[in-house]
Amino acid sequence: MAGQWGPPAPYGQQPWQPASTPQSAMRAANSDRERTVDVLKAAFAEGRLTAAEYEHRMSATYQASTYGQLAALVADLPSGPMVQPFGAPVPVVPPTFMPAFGPPPSPPARHNSLAVASATLGCLTLPGAGVFAVIAGPVGLVALGVAGTSAVVAGHRARAQLRTTAEDGDGLAVLGLITGWLSLTVLLFIVLALAAG
Repeated sequence: MAGQWGPPAPYGQQPWQPASTPQSAMRAANSDRERTVDVLKAAFAEGRLTAAEYEHRMSATYQASTYGQLAALVADLPSGPMVQPFGAPVPVVPPTFMPAFGPPPSPPARHNSLAVASATLGCLTLPGAGVFAVIAGPVGLVALGVAGTSAVVAGHRARAQLRTTAEDGDGLAVLGLITGWLSLTVLLFIVLALAAG
């Protein structure tokens, strides 16, 4: 029986207590005691300890002065973030909890260059730019018209290309189309207002 389960524990030591290591004699800090207290609180809340065991271990925690004494208080509990003494046996993670190794992630798809151009031109021709085009005079109005028309043309061509390629950028093309058409509409209203006035 002793060969199957190992030698019996020495007198005064429970079978679940860890074997002493050279680091077990190292002095424990207040933060080490607080981590041990956290483990004990969690174990009590989960029903792993009775109230009497919890009170006994809590008082022993605050009286402990070494890592070994702290480790002995939580050796039969799931330790969580508790620091184990150096040289203590590390539990083996079951293979079911190991991360799955799969194929590497594929690189992100490229954005269509016409869609990027359409969005850029569309943002340059936002409706607020119409005010600046009026201030700049006829040259500003022509520039607004050319940029808006270019945003619309590039947006339509980008969407046609995106139907046949595996590139990203449909949202950019739509943004360029919306802002381009919006700027052309503002330009039309500005031209009509100037012609009427």
